[in-house]
Amino acid sequence: MEELPGEAPERISLHNFCGCLSEQRVHFHSMRLRDSLFLWVGERSELSNLAVAMCTPRDSVPASTLLFGDSSDSTSNSLAQRLASKTKKQIFVSYNIHNTDSSFILLVENRIKEEMAAFPEKF
Repeated sequence: MEELPGEAPERISLHNFCGCLSEQRVHFHSMRLRDSLFLWVGERSELSNLAVAMCTPRDSVPASTLLFGDSSDSTSNSLAQRLASKTKKQIFVSYNIHNTDSSFILLVENRIKEEMAAFPEKF
């Protein structure tokens, strides 16, 4: 791809952060691509599932699907949909925490939104 004068080259942006949510240490890794975002959430190094969501012109709810993992756990799908709705980007989410309680997931989502507000260029 040819770079135009005065145009900055597009780069992948990596961003790591963490939080102590309900006395549980949670790690977050994000990778911003040109028109999408990959977000990994977990307690330890594992990639047990992956979902993708994106906005469509025909529906107010972003379309989403689980690419791999346990199809009975919709946590990654739901989180990807909510983040796609917020960012208007294609979002890949891997949620690797055994706690899938809705109040805990809300804490996770709020921590992500805090980081997005503090470092918008990373998302």
